[in-house]
Amino acid sequence: MINVFPYRGLRKVIGLQRFKESFFDSNLVMVLILIMCSSCIAIYSAQSHGQYDENFLFKQILWFVIGAIIISGVLTFDFEQIERLTPFLYGFGLLLLVLILVAPSSLVPEINGAKAWFKFPGVGSVQPSEYMKIFIILMLSYITKKHSDSHEMGDIYSDLKYLLKVGITSGVPILLILKQNDFGTSLVILVITATVIFVSGISWKIISVIVGFAVTAVSTLVILFLYKMDWLLLFVDQYQVNRIYAWLDPAKYGSDISYQLKQSITAIGSGMISGKGIGGGEVYIPEAHSDFIFTMIGEEFGFVGACIVVCLYFILIYRIVIIGFNQMKNMFELYICVGMIGLIMFHVFQNIGMVIGLLPITGIPLPLLSYGGSSVLATMFGLGLILNISYQQKRSMFSGDN
Repeated sequence: MINVFPYRGLRKVIGLQRFKESFFDSNLVMVLILIMCSSCIAIYSAQSHGQYDENFLFKQILWFVIGAIIISGVLTFDFEQIERLTPFLYGFGLLLLVLILVAPSSLVPEINGAKAWFKFPGVGSVQPSEYMKIFIILMLSYITKKHSDSHEMGDIYSDLKYLLKVGITSGVPILLILKQNDFGTSLVILVITATVIFVSGISWKIISVIVGFAVTAVSTLVILFLYKMDWLLLFVDQYQVNRIYAWLDPAKYGSDISYQLKQSITAIGSGMISGKGIGGGEVYIPEAHSDFIFTMIGEEFGFVGACIVVCLYFILIYRIVIIGFNQMKNMFELYICVGMIGLIMFHVFQNIGMVIGLLPITGIPLPLLSYGGSSVLATMFGLGLILNISYQQKRSMFSGDN
């Protein structure tokens, strides 16, 4: 195994010497710790702007502690148990999404144009759609593994039957989440689904048709946006259209719908190469502690700091890829790795792209870096599954049976 962090002294300082190499991927743990530390530093700087009176840093540390407990709990399960629990977790996620739609506004208030959070006094908010991302990964892995065990992939009839199962599994939560006016999370689930389908082994003829359909759909939406806006509003609401306007011309709408994007681009540009230092941010950014946390990093740590954060995510994805490659005989675990890779890659690509103006704003957080209890706990639950996979690999590698 390639060791990204070979320095024993650094391992000793953070306590990783307690975790034997035969337990789980300590390199992945190291990257998680570094991303968490980056999050704490960035949130500390963001909350110093005084937009809110809450102590977001303390809450984020609390979420990390709870997330570590969740990872420890996930490690106690083997994947036969997890596979059996998967349909129940998926059903539980669907139940929460339905409750969001029927619950009173006192329990589910509208936040930033979306009704997607349960609000509990004295506890905080819970966003079920964040956990649904992980449940979808598990359920798609479950379906794909079961189907490949009982059917021959590459047969057109068998592949179409598989796609029908996947379409229903992903389509129901996507529709429920769109009802909450949460387009970003729906897009994430769509990307996760496409990622799993891509490696499922189905016929490339079918994949080509799916890609062609997707390109046609996107092209149609672009044409409607340019020439038939009233038709486009039949499929999307005015709130989403305004976000596209803000993305296309942030200068024109800088005092209104694209104020946040204009401020973000200004802040990142002002950071230049080395940034302004911790707490040195001067440009006001709404929601800088959550979806626009990368803006704070770009302003206060410059191009160098932004590159370090991006490299940490690349190493995180690389470690998951290595773990996945070692699971070619255990398809359920392999598909979980693939789903997590798709989730993290899209989150990072979309979030960084939107704060620098390359992509429309969708409200997708930066994994483990943005403030948010549901996002942090769901991501750590997913990464706990990955750590469990690496643990199962090493346990079998060093067991007496082998």
